[in-house]
Amino acid sequence: MEGWPIPFWGFVETFAGLSAIIIARYFAIVAPIHWALWKRTPTRARRLSRRDPTRATIRNEIRLSTISAFIYAFPAAVVLEMWKAGGTAIYSGLPQGLGEWLWLPLSAALYLFAQDTWFYFSHRLMHHPKLFRHTHAGHHRSVQPTPWASFSFDPVEAASMAWLLPVMALILPIHWVTALMILMLMTINAVFNHAGWEVYPKRWIQGWWGRHIITASHHNLHHTKFTGNYGLYFRFWDKVMGTDRGLVGETIKPNPVPVAAE
Repeated sequence: MEGWPIPFWGFVETFAGLSAIIIARYFAIVAPIHWALWKRTPTRARRLSRRDPTRATIRNEIRLSTISAFIYAFPAAVVLEMWKAGGTAIYSGLPQGLGEWLWLPLSAALYLFAQDTWFYFSHRLMHHPKLFRHTHAGHHRSVQPTPWASFSFDPVEAASMAWLLPVMALILPIHWVTALMILMLMTINAVFNHAGWEVYPKRWIQGWWGRHIITASHHNLHHTKFTGNYGLYFRFWDKVMGTDRGLVGETIKPNPVPVAAE
């Protein structure tokens, strides 16, 4: 395989650098958002639960998110070292022609849909009673999550998600700018969906956006009810599989399929 084997010390340096960047980015983004929502009284955001997060909850969120940073950095460092040697499907340069320009949004859509699909089914599987305690219980200690919970995954769950995009980058061509945009969207989505406050305008939540895209109003129910609303970016799979429980403030639909987390 082109780009393999990767240089050991090059990998170590890249892994250490990525881990530091991911952790620094986590604190730089989450800290001001948490302060703005939970330490002040925002006038435009809407609080989704009366429950206050505890200090123990926040400590757990930070601890798991920090561990997850190292887990996410590992496959990313492998792929970056392979990319340096020309062994991935990541490319650079200005797109040439209409086809290459159209591929930018199409590749982004394919990556996001693949990630959303993997997350939905693996996430739902982790709610099986025999797996939950070992794969997903740490994340659900945040019954009322905060922005600090954005990446507070149990190690098994973090590992199950960390490999997907790097492996896809070995096969499916993607421009490096598109890849960075996906990573940025992933971070923003995770932070705001765990914020405990709905930051998007009510007209968005009640319109097309809220019907198809997952926001805090959708994901907060997953943390308070523990079943349903398993998706990452889109409500597509929840609707197809009958696990969509609606939004905070809506009537919760009965669960047609037992999917226990308790």
